[in-house]
Amino acid sequence: MLSSFDTYYELDKLFHPRGIGIIGVGPNPSGAGYFARIMKGKTKIPMYLFNPKYAGQEIIGKKCYSNILDGELSEVPIDYVILGVKANLCPPILEDIGKKGSKFVTIFSSGFSEAGNEGLEKKVLDIAKKYNMRIIGPNCIGVYAPFSGLYNGGDQSRKVGNFSATFQSGGLTVNAAQMAVSYGVYIAQMISIGNAIDLSHVDFLKYFLHDPRTRIIGLYLEHLRDKQMGQEFIKIAKECNLNRKPIILWRAGYGKATKKAIISHTGGLAGNNAIWRAVAKQTGCSLVTNSSEMAALASAFKFTKLPSSRNIGLIGIGGGSTIEAGDALEQYNIKIPRLTDKSIKKFARFLPDVNTSFINPLDLGAQGAYPQIYAKVLSILDDDPNIDAIVFGKDPERFASLQDSMIAESGLKADLNKLFVDFVRKARKKHRKKPLYCVMLKIKEGFQEYKSRYSFKLKLLNSGIPVFESFDMMGKILDHLNNYREFLQKHGRYPKNSA
Repeated sequence: MLSSFDTYYELDKLFHPRGIGIIGVGPNPSGAGYFARIMKGKTKIPMYLFNPKYAGQEIIGKKCYSNILDGELSEVPIDYVILGVKANLCPPILEDIGKKGSKFVTIFSSGFSEAGNEGLEKKVLDIAKKYNMRIIGPNCIGVYAPFSGLYNGGDQSRKVGNFSATFQSGGLTVNAAQMAVSYGVYIAQMISIGNAIDLSHVDFLKYFLHDPRTRIIGLYLEHLRDKQMGQEFIKIAKECNLNRKPIILWRAGYGKATKKAIISHTGGLAGNNAIWRAVAKQTGCSLVTNSSEMAALASAFKFTKLPSSRNIGLIGIGGGSTIEAGDALEQYNIKIPRLTDKSIKKFARFLPDVNTSFINPLDLGAQGAYPQIYAKVLSILDDDPNIDAIVFGKDPERFASLQDSMIAESGLKADLNKLFVDFVRKARKKHRKKPLYCVMLKIKEGFQEYKSRYSFKLKLLNSGIPVFESFDMMGKILDHLNNYREFLQKHGRYPKNSA
């Protein structure tokens, strides 16, 4: 078994191939042709296409070769191969790939253990060991690494981020990468590993631990192969979390139907739910249930420091809505304590005592529409010792009507959407002790409302403020952040200088 350092140096070659081979390409844009088309024009890595049926012809403007041992390519290094042929054809083609000296193969093909063909998987593994190759898959789409020019989905961002992930689902790999971008999070590398008969979550966790690009880790896990891998997973997951590389674990298969689906999807057994909850607690992983929660939590890890306690200051939108928000947060063990008398007195200097509440949660009434008022409130909350994080709710779809009435009368002429974010940004420059989160509420649906929400969210994300769509999601995220902080504290790793 390789050490985490050895695994890092071995897998780093996967993300920096000198050449890419795609086997099974044809004029049809599906199958292996999918990969050729999504990487065309994006990657600068030399790419070679193979299919004996179309040898000598051009596909997507590139010459197609009969096989990877073609004499014309004898001196050309091809380190990474994507194999997209029928499952029964994989073993003999893998022999050729091994003779070529390629070290990494993504097997796109399905029809292995998930279809009852365990013997075929054994043949693949035997050939891989014979030539010292590493297998990704089968039944997967392989590697997305924008820093090196590897892509496994259409419309994937070329911007390099600090979120790395390993998924056992190809479709969810693509979806999660795009979902992350919608929360302001960009990918360092994201790998779809399917059945994971060779390279596994454990191997990539070892890589992420030492990878300088990776700061946040995501896993979509359907199963682990055996008890030994489970033990290795616990060890390396805990090490990643203790080294401030938080793992967001989406463990699938909570229901009876999904457990059956996992067997037919990747050929594995999902495992016991209670055991996985215990594993998450022991290792410090944040257990989530969908791609939205994973992306939202990654956004919080990216943009904010960990809150020092579960005590928050909450700014709502109106009395009833504020109560609704408080109820949603408190069900996740988030505390909303009374503010200090000093803070309350400061609020009383510029806020009326009618239609407002300064205790916590705060209800600013009509005054909450004024961005300069909001900025003052945020600054006072940032100085209050009774809280360690600030959550504010906002409904930007109402900015247009407010701008035509109250705001115009006050003499403010600029676009309220932009103006609000500018004042929040200025307040954060002067006062930045506590993490700040926004819950952007949707009141009604329509193109103009969507446009206003999208613009507001984008401006806040560009200012380093994470944005969530509901107080329920906000509660989940705060609970995860505090659980992770409590895990670090338990092991003497929080604050950082206590390690």
